[in-house]
Amino acid sequence: MLNLPPRWTMDELWSADLGRVGVWASPSLVVRTDEALPWPRLALADAVAGDWDGLVVVGGGTMIDEAKAALRDADRKRTLVVVPSLWGSGAEASPVVVLNRNGAKQIRVDAKYLPDFRATWPELAATVPAQRAREACGDCWAHALEGFLSPMASDDLRRDLSELLREMIAAPLANDPCWFELSARACAGQAASGVGLVHGVAHALEHALSAAYPDESWHHAKICATMLLPVMQFNRDTSEKWECLTKAWQLDGEAIVAVLRNLHDASAYERIVPVMAEKWMSVLRDPCSRMNGALVRPQSLEYFRTWRAETAPLSLLKEGQGVRA
Repeated sequence: MLNLPPRWTMDELWSADLGRVGVWASPSLVVRTDEALPWPRLALADAVAGDWDGLVVVGGGTMIDEAKAALRDADRKRTLVVVPSLWGSGAEASPVVVLNRNGAKQIRVDAKYLPDFRATWPELAATVPAQRAREACGDCWAHALEGFLSPMASDDLRRDLSELLREMIAAPLANDPCWFELSARACAGQAASGVGLVHGVAHALEHALSAAYPDESWHHAKICATMLLPVMQFNRDTSEKWECLTKAWQLDGEAIVAVLRNLHDASAYERIVPVMAEKWMSVLRDPCSRMNGALVRPQSLEYFRTWRAETAPLSLLKEGQGVRA
């Protein structure tokens, strides 16, 4: 079973006896948070240094991870409640912390970073821009697929993730509150096994892409959504593992590739490839790339240089293979 913190509704959060707590919210949500929650607003540093019993964080994955690191690395135990403003990162359900430090990603994994509680605020789904919502869905798909393919995944975990993937196939790639819970489950799954090359590329290139194309937004979810289709085809073409696991757990390869095609941004991929070529050794050294479901070698770069979405297969099963009845 996936290890998830207890989930509250916003009403349950409002009525919870948390002691002396404050709220740290992203700037875009301060007004709504002040209206919805009865506690004083705090800066993260004040929450750590002050005599507070806990902190409620309302924001995206970057904010949540900063709070997890700051509070859990402090000397005194404080209750941490997280309210994600967007799905995708799943930071509210993960013992993993990803921090931006000096232009690089610093990753920590420790059970102490798992929040005590998480709360779902469904109304926030309607406020997410449509394109950002789709890309966040791509981040969820990257967690679920790469966690499923990870060499560290157990049969029990693959069973959980295969069930999750079937639910995700049916979910719209759009603003929908269902993604908050799908995202939490996907992230909890990958935290129990690992991720692969999609995340290796995203971690290694996010800052480089922002520098190369300063007028564009190159966030983690956008890179993951774009890289899913080429990486999954790479896995299919260079290893038997994807085909074997897909058939063993009765996943619909055609339905999955249809979703990945929908998520893929061909124009973004054209801009990613030259930067990826420059940073390929950094991609290879990333721990996520080394855990990919298919072995990634220096010469694998040529596969992605020549890959085109229009020639990608209609199924991630090889020709003549189908889902086991």
